[in-house]
Parts: sequence; C-alpha cells; structure tokens
Amino acid sequence: MSIASTARTVHRESVVTSTADVASFLQETLGQKLVAHMVGVSNPKTVGKWASGESAPRHGHEEALRSVHQIALLLLTKESRHTVRAWFMGMNPQLDDVAPANAIADGRFSDALVAAKSFLAGG
Repeated sequence: MSIASTARTVHRESVVTSTADVASFLQETLGQKLVAHMVGVSNPKTVGKWASGESAPRHGHEEALRSVHQIALLLLTKESRHTVRAWFMGMNPQLDDVAPANAIADGRFSDALVAAKSFLAGG
C-alpha cells in the first residue's frame, strides 16, 4: 500500500474514532505528558480525563488530538511504538530541526504530517 493510500486510511480512522478512544490510544502510545504538551493543556491528567470520558476536550484541543492521532497511526503502519514516540520528540530536519511535538504544539499540524510522510518514505 502506498503512503498516500495509507494516509487516506488513517485519516478516515482518525475521523470516525471517538474522542475518548483517540485520547486513550495516544495516552497509551505516547504518554500523558507528551500528549498534553502537543495539544496545549498544562495538566497531563486532563488527557486521562478525556480518555476515560470524564470530560471532553474543547474544539482546539480536539483538533490537535485528532491530528496527533492521525500522524501516530500513519507512523505505526511501519514503525514500532518506541520509534514513533522518539520521532515525535526528536529534532526533525523536515521541520528545521524542531521536534514534531513542538511543531504540533505550535499548531503546525500539516507540517508535522508532511514530515511523517517523508520519514516513512525514507527521508
């Protein structure tokens, strides 16, 4: 399956998955602190509340959650959870040596997605 086709598949999965399930998956895959940083909440336990369904994220936080989810799912099609977590935290040449987690925290969702596709393509 091509990267473009895979990207379409994971986009759909990210759209149809409940917000609680998205938060739960990201919490398990990347950890509360990293997810909280990327979506812009100061208390990492907020991610746990979203995952349990105790509360729901505001629009901007949900947008960030779903973007991170989509990127993580895409990377997990070829990489291990350890590699995916490291990818989010490490300096990235596609993002001018900014870590994808920081780019996402700055609202650069599309840039991070392009960087993820490039990584999967061997770049």
